[in-house]
Amino acid sequence: MKKCVYCKQGISDDRAVDVCDRCGKGVWGEKMFNAIKTNMDNAREKGNLLQGSVCADLQGNLKECSKEGTFKLTSS
Repeated sequence: MKKCVYCKQGISDDRAVDVCDRCGKGVWGEKMFNAIKTNMDNAREKGNLLQGSVCADLQGNLKECSKEGTFKLTSS
């Protein structure tokens, strides 16, 4: 479970924004925070949040992250 960057309250792992609803609305206001959440969720679904990210496989080799931010292990 992820935590809000402001108050450290637990939030869902599948959330694109690391801010809880209470803090997000307090910082940006309800309308703007809802727009931020929607746009971040859409960007995550398209894979745009991982651009430039680098991940390491089990052997420590650096590679570009997949859309999910992980590597798929295949049997050889």
